[in-house]
Amino acid sequence: MPRPHVITVCNQKGGVGKTTTAINLGAALCEKGLRVLLIDCDPQANATSGLSVDFKRLEASIYDVVVLGRPLLDVAISIKHVPRLTLVPATVGLAGAELELADLPLRESRLRLALDGLNDFDYVLLDTPPSLGLLTINCLVAADAMLIPLQCEYYALEGLTLLTHTQSLVRQSLNPGLRLAGIVLTLFDPRTVLSSQVVAEVRRQFGSQAFDTVIPRSVRLSEAPSHGLPITQYDPTGRGAIAYRALAEELVLRNSKVAA
Repeated sequence: MPRPHVITVCNQKGGVGKTTTAINLGAALCEKGLRVLLIDCDPQANATSGLSVDFKRLEASIYDVVVLGRPLLDVAISIKHVPRLTLVPATVGLAGAELELADLPLRESRLRLALDGLNDFDYVLLDTPPSLGLLTINCLVAADAMLIPLQCEYYALEGLTLLTHTQSLVRQSLNPGLRLAGIVLTLFDPRTVLSSQVVAEVRRQFGSQAFDTVIPRSVRLSEAPSHGLPITQYDPTGRGAIAYRALAEELVLRNSKVAA
């Protein structure tokens, strides 16, 4: 059975739609009949709570995997209301992992080692903290590619330089195969000139590295996590669900071209 595509959803800025993208892209891939493992590597545990999992009641999480060396599938949870979606949850205890990882052997590669031999899934999506610390580095080292959500706002491009610089450093020393899966523009508001200007500037600078799909700013997308549902279930015919299905189609097509 082939190895899954491992994709890190990352941006060191908060509020860019990173977790929203990880959950809803994963759900859209599952709708296509693909098996998806979503790993919540953010101590805020928003991907966990956004799928109706109460992280306060969990006995084990990704912390036990990267810090204590527990097998990954031992802590995985099948998300019953999203067929073919499996979650490796996070808890707030993950907040101390950065300090603990600093003193551990192979500190940048512990997640990659945990993923070795995993072939039960078609895609593994890694949701990262809004920082470039050791948890995010572990995700970048474990991944085949990084997917960058970029909000349609004035300061959007400033952090992108730092993120691509980090990608370059990881490629040089830890994961030479790390590529850019693409940049997905999020929180697009067609009523503002600024949103359109940001989209135009990203396409000018990055060309085909930016996905054609743009994720709209949507009240329904914001509401869905409070109901523990991906947008494909909470508002299946709405703009957000349509956009994330289109993003899933694009991602699968890009990966098929890379594999070829």
